[in-house]
Amino acid sequence: MKKSIGGSVLSEETKQIILSRHKSLIPLGKSQKPLLFHLIQNAVHAGYKTVYLITSPENEAFQQEVGRLQTNNTYAGATVHYALQYTPENREKPLGTADAVLQAMEQYPELQNTTFTVCNGDNLYSRNALTLLRTSRTAPHAMISYARSGLQFSNDRIASFAIMDIDTKGFVKQIIEKPDPALLHKFHDETDEIRISMNVFSFNGELLYPFVKECPLHPERGEKELPEAVRRMILSHPEGMMSIPLTEHIPDLTSAEDLTTFNSM
Repeated sequence: MKKSIGGSVLSEETKQIILSRHKSLIPLGKSQKPLLFHLIQNAVHAGYKTVYLITSPENEAFQQEVGRLQTNNTYAGATVHYALQYTPENREKPLGTADAVLQAMEQYPELQNTTFTVCNGDNLYSRNALTLLRTSRTAPHAMISYARSGLQFSNDRIASFAIMDIDTKGFVKQIIEKPDPALLHKFHDETDEIRISMNVFSFNGELLYPFVKECPLHPERGEKELPEAVRRMILSHPEGMMSIPLTEHIPDLTSAEDLTTFNSM
């Protein structure tokens, strides 16, 4: 988001707020509550009671918003624990999203023996989507497969997402990051929809753990990425990841201009 400020029409005050805070903590709309509040509130309405919030160790802004306890903060109706993603001494940046989940699972070992949901902190997933991930299923893992027709994003932004290849029984065969637009037609499902991954998953912790632990570094970005851990897990367990189809939009905070989509909140 910070990189997009230069081309935005936002006020100087808003630009300074963007520069000084994590985007999930920027006050939004009439309520001036941040996206993090609305996301956790949606999770509470969907039946979740406990949230593990993964941050860097330098998380003063999160402490000001959510609470200063390491565990058992009360925020937006949920009990919130901090999981801290530490950066290795030989690196300047964290090791990526798979490493973030791994560190959370090792700091809170109960996650290795239960089913839990993982999602981004800059997308406002709906109560409906989060509820669907809590429903009973036969597969150990599940993820929401969003219909392209329901997402109100430009084609350019869609091209930066991942699409899903789903078999006729509803299991995810593979997740393709930033696919070639010329090949998108190959991935229409039986309803003629292209299915998009917006990085919201329900995992069986015991089965996920070895894949986030052994996830390799991306050859170009040098990070351990959760989609790669999921890809390897699917290869090992071909009917382990259930696709849950959903047609709706997800407000997000990818760029500075996205702030205007939350004006009604």
